This record gives sequence, C-alpha cells and structure tokens, in this order.
Amino acid sequence: MPVLIIILVIAVILVVMLIGTYNKLVGLRNGVESSWRQVDVQLQKRYDLVPNLVETVKGYAKHEQETLEKVIEARNMAMNANGVHDQQAAENMLTGTLKSLFALSESYPDLKANQNFLMLQQELASIENKIAYSRQHYNDVVRGYNTVQQQFPANMVAPMAGARPAEYFELENEAAREAPKVSFN
Repeated sequence: MPVLIIILVIAVILVVMLIGTYNKLVGLRNGVESSWRQVDVQLQKRYDLVPNLVETVKGYAKHEQETLEKVIEARNMAMNANGVHDQQAAENMLTGTLKSLFALSESYPDLKANQNFLMLQQELASIENKIAYSRQHYNDVVRGYNTVQQQFPANMVAPMAGARPAEYFELENEAAREAPKVSFN
C-alpha cells in the first residue's frame, strides 16, 4: 500500500509539472505574439508617415519620380509582408529607400527649409526610436521563450505542445542598422 501511495504522489507531481510547463510555454508564446503586435503598431505608424513625406518631397522634386515610386513600392511591400523573415527583408528595403528620399532633399534647399518636411523628419526620427525599442523588446521576449523551450522539463513538453522556436527580428546589414538621417545641419 505505501508503494502505491508513493507512485500516486509521483504521478500527481509529474502531471502538475507538465501542466505548469505547458501553461508557461503558452504564456510565453502569447508574450511573443503580443510583442510582435507592438512592433507592428510602430511599423504601421511609419507606413502612415511615408505618403506624407513623399507628397511633401513631390512638390519640390517633380522630376525625381523614380525615387518617390521606389519609396512607395517599398512601403507597400513592408505593409504586406507576412512573418518575421519577410518583414525583416521589407523593412531593410524601406529603410534604404527612405535614405534615398532624404538624400534628395540635399539637392533642394527649399525642401530642406520646408516646415512640414522638417516636422515629418522629426516625427520619423521619433517613430524610428520607438521601432528600435519595440524590436529590442520583441527580441528579448523571443529569447526568453526560446530559452525555456530548451530547458528541462520544457524541452520534453514543448514538442508535444506544438511550441516552436520564434524568429528574432534582426536587421540584415550594417547600413540598415542605422535609422535614416533626419538632420540637415
């Protein structure tokens, strides 16, 4: 009889551990998804700002249509990207085209002095900082989630729970790691 009680206690402890581990994985996965939504919110703010920037530049740089079209195309690709990997590539492209848009302003002194353009530049700089913070937070949450999946006993429960490592949101090259310059001093 005492052996049966010991086996029953061990079984109950194992079930409680499995349930606790499963619940922890679910909570961390939800944290990853929530953090990604915060990144997405900041990216959407940048997407909403891009058309205003393009319209402001368009008034001064009418013959720079190709550059303006590339910016809008990159924005649309970024808005329609699915998944972390596709989003990374699209964001790298958008960052590059925004740099070319700001480089145009060097050729147009009136544009550089335009108050609307200056305000949009400041707003973009603020949004870029928020995106950087959101990316960092997301990657921190992903690290925690992925680490728990590799630790015992979660490494045994994770495959049964359908938990898979989450992707980090990383920039692919050094040039893309810098926010577009928005200062023309």
